[in-house]
Amino acid sequence: MVEKRPHPGDHGDPNKRSKPDPIALARAKAAEITARAKAAQMAKANGNGAPSSPAPAAAPTLSKLEAFKARLANISAAKGIGSGGPVTSADPSRPTAPDGKPTRPDAKAEEKPETKSEPVKEVVNPYFDPSSAGTSRDTKPRDLQFNSRGKYLEQGSKLRAQRRLEQVKKTLALKARRAGLDENSEKGYLIQPPPDIEWWDEGLLDDKSYEGLDNPAKLKLAGEDSVVTIYIQHPPYLKAPQDQLLHIAKPMHLTPKEQAKLRRMRRAEELKEHQAKIRLGLEPPPPPKVKRGNMMRVMGEQAIADPTAVEQLVEAQIQERLDKHLATNEERKLTKEQRHTKLQEQQQKDAQKGLYMCVFKIDTLAFGKHRYKVDNNAKQLALTGITIFNPNLNMVIVEGGVHSVNKYKKLMLQRVKWSENAPPTETQAEKQMNDPPWLRSVDADGNPKDLSYNTCKLVFEGEVKQRSFRKWGAKRCETDGEAREFLSRSKLDSLWALAKSSSGI
Repeated sequence: MVEKRPHPGDHGDPNKRSKPDPIALARAKAAEITARAKAAQMAKANGNGAPSSPAPAAAPTLSKLEAFKARLANISAAKGIGSGGPVTSADPSRPTAPDGKPTRPDAKAEEKPETKSEPVKEVVNPYFDPSSAGTSRDTKPRDLQFNSRGKYLEQGSKLRAQRRLEQVKKTLALKARRAGLDENSEKGYLIQPPPDIEWWDEGLLDDKSYEGLDNPAKLKLAGEDSVVTIYIQHPPYLKAPQDQLLHIAKPMHLTPKEQAKLRRMRRAEELKEHQAKIRLGLEPPPPPKVKRGNMMRVMGEQAIADPTAVEQLVEAQIQERLDKHLATNEERKLTKEQRHTKLQEQQQKDAQKGLYMCVFKIDTLAFGKHRYKVDNNAKQLALTGITIFNPNLNMVIVEGGVHSVNKYKKLMLQRVKWSENAPPTETQAEKQMNDPPWLRSVDADGNPKDLSYNTCKLVFEGEVKQRSFRKWGAKRCETDGEAREFLSRSKLDSLWALAKSSSGI
């Protein structure tokens, strides 16, 4: 019966059972296997299948656990696992496993006095340093090191700047190489010889050199083919593009009291300057300003002697001063052409600041007076756009500067009485002969139509990038499809659908 494994710590007690030597067990197992192998070979050689000789006595049968431990000991011995390190050389005295590898005892097993076995040589591991066994526990943990803010951003900016510098250097080197100014070549240091004739003198000489400069016959300073003429070319002065976008600051509006104060101060300065010139003798003293109130005090004895003549003289001076004042005002007044020019300039400046668009929806424009106001005011305010006449609704599209558009919006929404109607005059009746019935102000019986339902509503207003129309005009569209097709040329066909579905702003 196989002995039990001794309890750890009971090795010094001789009364207790001791653990069998694993080396002896392994040797016994190996001998048993060898005997079986020899018996099988002999049986095969005899051919009768009977054993030729009895097998040697086998070692006592081992339990499965001890056999497994012995097998583990053999594997660990073959791999060189032990307390002293790997086995460097094979020991012929050690038992071998069936695969031919030497076995070694378990590192945890201890030798017993009952079992006699060969002493195991302790193999020293040359790669093991006993002095470093406890250093891992004595190592102090490293402190946390935080990066300062912007550290990697600064490094990245430096790398990008260096990369840009290298790119610029490569570009300059490539340009220099193309121009023949490479650092390794001598072309960059050679001075090019001057040309035979400069380009600005080619039109003045017949030859392509300055050799015939002293010969007047070869000079082209006069004649039809000469570049020298009696005319002087003055290049036109162009305005800077940024000057057109400048906003001219308008003068600040003053109150009536502030205006009167400035006028008094200006007139006082002019009076002081005039008096100074009179004292210096540069100007003659002005005659006394006689009025009806100071006539007796200024004229004195002359007024007492002949008051009628003095009164006529005073009236003449008063009328003369009035005529002079009126003439000065007439000189300052602008002419009709100057007024139109000034108005056009103001409208152009207003449009340069920004373009605005307004779209109006009108139920009917049958009354000729309404059509005249819509058309004439748009032209006077320098607006561009279109008036579309349709049996269902009428649309007015205007675009221009903010000042002109605001004035036109007040006209359409406040000033015009859209419910007003009247029979046409003879001239208007002749013009309306070719108009369809829905565009006339009277019905089939000649009575004025009732326009109490007629209203004007603002459908859209806003700033636009550029003008959609070059001038002001009108278009008659019998159907909605025709109106939508006409507006699609200016990419404004969506406004028609907006006007039909909108009830006004």
